Amino acid sequence: MATISRLDSRDPDFDAKLTTLLAFDAEQDEAIDNAAARILKQVRAEGDAALVRLTREFDGVQINQAAELEIPRSEWFKALAELPLAQRQALEAAAERVRTYHVHQIQNSWSYTEADGTRLGQQITALDRVGVYVPGGKAAYPSSVLMNAIPAKVAGVSEVVMVTPTPGGHRNAMVLAAAAIAGVDRCFAMGGAQAIGALAYGTATVPAVDKIVGPGNAYVAAAKRRVFGVVGIDMIAGPSEILIICDGKTSPDWIAMDLFSQAEHDELAQAILLCPDASYLDAVERSINKLLPTMPRADIIRASLRDRGALILVRDLNEACTISNQIAPEHLEVSTEEPDAWLPHLRHAGAIFMGQHSSESLGDYCAGPNHVLPTSRTARFSSPLGVYDFQKRSSLIHVSQAGAQTLGKIAAELALGEGLQAHAASATYRLTTPSSK
Repeated sequence: MATISRLDSRDPDFDAKLTTLLAFDAEQDEAIDNAAARILKQVRAEGDAALVRLTREFDGVQINQAAELEIPRSEWFKALAELPLAQRQALEAAAERVRTYHVHQIQNSWSYTEADGTRLGQQITALDRVGVYVPGGKAAYPSSVLMNAIPAKVAGVSEVVMVTPTPGGHRNAMVLAAAAIAGVDRCFAMGGAQAIGALAYGTATVPAVDKIVGPGNAYVAAAKRRVFGVVGIDMIAGPSEILIICDGKTSPDWIAMDLFSQAEHDELAQAILLCPDASYLDAVERSINKLLPTMPRADIIRASLRDRGALILVRDLNEACTISNQIAPEHLEVSTEEPDAWLPHLRHAGAIFMGQHSSESLGDYCAGPNHVLPTSRTARFSSPLGVYDFQKRSSLIHVSQAGAQTLGKIAAELALGEGLQAHAASATYRLTTPSSK
């Protein structure tokens, strides 16, 4: 039997119970943070020597020099060629869908010219080099390769450097095959905080990057926090989340399995259902108990549902939308007959899955939109990973002589008001005739 909280929005203490349910201590364990700091310090000071030593220590890979960490492209393409046909076709189909979707996100440079000839605008350029962290070994995620590397290449990033741990020397064939499909440029067999340090600071063997993206364990997250500012990062992701708004007309088995799809990630994952029909919540709870024993990761799902899951009775779907906006979930399923009617009411979510057939799992792998999403209520102010994360913007200011006469006076007045005489003089020096020197 599974235990899952039942809440009712009509109860006077509902808000307090919801706050408790959503509470998640995102603070890193001090020991983990200190360990990450020590590792980063070693990599920054010792470079390749630290990478060799730490890879031996943490991954059990007996290498003698850092050059052995690089996985040659021939090995990626060999892995791709040797994949079972169904796996290769699935990877290629997913990659094409991810690429097609992200092409629509490309931002282009723009400008406009004012009446006096002054031209203003924005120049869009791609980052030069990006690092992609991909979990490896037994916990391997080829889908993460596609979701992180493809948008970078679509953006025009010149070099994508992938790092992936290989515990005991085991190199995951699907991860390497995905690197070949996604257009990765270089790949290194290393992980943990040491890999983040190598990407951030650079070594003789590993090039320094401009931004690091991709999921990892607590040590990786702690290291990403610490190198931010030296390099850009995508986000610090918390546990996986799914929130389902349902009108009670979707199969209870479907909804139960959708809740499982996030709960199976780990015990801290959160799965919540909002519905105005109490009898339907009963039916979903019966489906949970019926289907849970069939799940290989039943113990993880059970713990997740017990500690952080909930079936919530709401007054109506309007209230469900209000609560959803408060939660700001990573994944939001609107499992109703007319999902478009509720879209204008939904402001905060990483990804919104519309309709009864749009299971969250399709978004994880092959729908096309990115599966790297904001968690822990950060969808209130952040967005999914996309092409725009690999492009940057420079303002363009080309002032004409006539424009300088107008803008110079305005700037000088404001600069003097701030007590910055050199600023004012710099502007007023341009208040001249064409023949002035």
